[in-house]
Amino acid sequence: MPKTIRSFAAVMTAILAAMIFAGSAPAQEAKFDSDSISGLGARNIGSAAMSGRVAAIAAVKEDGRLTVYVGAASGGVWKSSNGGTTFKPVFDKESAQSIGALAIDPQSPKTIWAGTGEGWTRNSVSIGNGIYKSTDGGDSWTNMGLSNSERIAKIIVDPKNSNMVYVCVPGKLWSDGEDRGVYKTVDGGKTWNKILKGASLSTGCSMISMNPQDPNILFAGMWDFRRKGWTFRSGGENSTAASGSGFFQTTDGGTTWKELDEKSAKGLPAKPWGRIAVTIAPSKPSVVYAMIESPRSALFRSDDGGKTWEERDRSNWMVWRPFYFANLIVDPKNENKVYKPDLTLIMSEDGGKSFSGIGNGAHGDFHDVWVNPDNTDHVIATDDGGIWYSYDGGNTWWKGNNLPVSQFYHVSTDSADPYHVFGGLQDNSVWMGDSQYPGGITNGRWENLFGGDGFWVFPDPADEKNYVYAESQGGFIGRVNRITLEGRLIKPEPNYGEGKLRFNWNTPIHLSPNEKGTIYIGAQFLFRSRDHGQSWERISPDLTFYPSEFSKLRLQYNYDHGELFGTEHSIWLQLEFLLGAHGAHKF
Repeated sequence: MPKTIRSFAAVMTAILAAMIFAGSAPAQEAKFDSDSISGLGARNIGSAAMSGRVAAIAAVKEDGRLTVYVGAASGGVWKSSNGGTTFKPVFDKESAQSIGALAIDPQSPKTIWAGTGEGWTRNSVSIGNGIYKSTDGGDSWTNMGLSNSERIAKIIVDPKNSNMVYVCVPGKLWSDGEDRGVYKTVDGGKTWNKILKGASLSTGCSMISMNPQDPNILFAGMWDFRRKGWTFRSGGENSTAASGSGFFQTTDGGTTWKELDEKSAKGLPAKPWGRIAVTIAPSKPSVVYAMIESPRSALFRSDDGGKTWEERDRSNWMVWRPFYFANLIVDPKNENKVYKPDLTLIMSEDGGKSFSGIGNGAHGDFHDVWVNPDNTDHVIATDDGGIWYSYDGGNTWWKGNNLPVSQFYHVSTDSADPYHVFGGLQDNSVWMGDSQYPGGITNGRWENLFGGDGFWVFPDPADEKNYVYAESQGGFIGRVNRITLEGRLIKPEPNYGEGKLRFNWNTPIHLSPNEKGTIYIGAQFLFRSRDHGQSWERISPDLTFYPSEFSKLRLQYNYDHGELFGTEHSIWLQLEFLLGAHGAHKF
């Protein structure tokens, strides 16, 4: 080929390439990086009406007033100096915002310990970067180490020695790790020693409890667990595999440990075990309670300091989702009064023989309880809806609507001026609020649009003043009238005799920027509707069963539909992310 023709071909190739890519990115695209927004401050627009998951609570009386600290699952630490009437955030400057445990030094109420990384290991939890300490009531914090712990379930400060602290580390949720176990410091957090490790790299500490009258005596539960994209295991890999979970006791501050099982401690259940919750009765430390997940999950009680055990309650709420609801709290004055956070809050007054639900009227999915040692009818409980107060032993509850720690999975906006913000919340439905409002954005300016665990929500481009697409867990998508709140479920259904569609917990939906009324949603198939969800067509095969062909399939689809940089490309990328690098996992 002559040189001039080669040059012409090169120029034409460059021009064609520029024309092809022009549709995907403006030639003079504005620069956008961290510098572009570095001068802008975050503005909290709420809302505290629905609040969010609170994983931990600690409280202490100071100068005649009750100081309360709460640890949000993804909203940092909040402090109230007036018993919960008002709260302020005290952890916003730190680099981790997921809190798993809080502890107040019994000898110094201004010294607070915060363990980052939530210990209630559901499928939507954030991670932490170690343990923090404040010596000024939360005004400032110092990271004291354990940076690779990822999540911390419990912190105990020796009531007789402020420099001696124990930390229960479950460890990584999605992978094995060396950082699991029970840690101890004798110098106020300057150095840490692992004093109890798991039987395997997937076994960490699930809970720990100390005898307040003899701090050298502790019980610890060790838990073998792993979450994967398509499942979760608590215990061994399968029903016949060995589990690293175990139950341990020390009488010398962790120097040595004795394993407790059906052979060494009469009355405990046969293995294999899953998660273990344990607590010692503060008023009578010879009484110990343990909730043990096993083929016969139940609550167990020891009256002789752990030597022998008796099976107590194993009703539905006690054993429901034991990998997640694994906390026990004993009344500080009554060894027979036991609280167990669960879907509802349950309580026993007969030493764990029977339990009754006392959380009715509250949000649900409880996680922690604080009982006032001076007045045990005064109870503060935390759940997925924030924080709740009772002054009559749990008969009635008052919701504190002053913690704006809502957990938004996704947010979107409309084109109104000022614009509205739409979002789906963990266990708290789908909401719409103002971006600004005269006098400020109050709780009342947020409006509930859809139920369930809220996920994706978008205004309908065809009529965004009146309609939104809103979604809850498992692909339950609806088209909702914003004015009347009338909703119509538009979830794609399986073909006759096909079996259920496999939607993800957090199923992606996407609206076409080019065709009004066109919406996409993904199960194991990619669905498209061009009539606002009234009907659906499948535009892909079962993507979970063709991992080796996934990349070629996507390229062929893009070629056939001419959408290399269009809407479908975005959906494919989302599906690739959900399916994983090899695309072999089922939803």
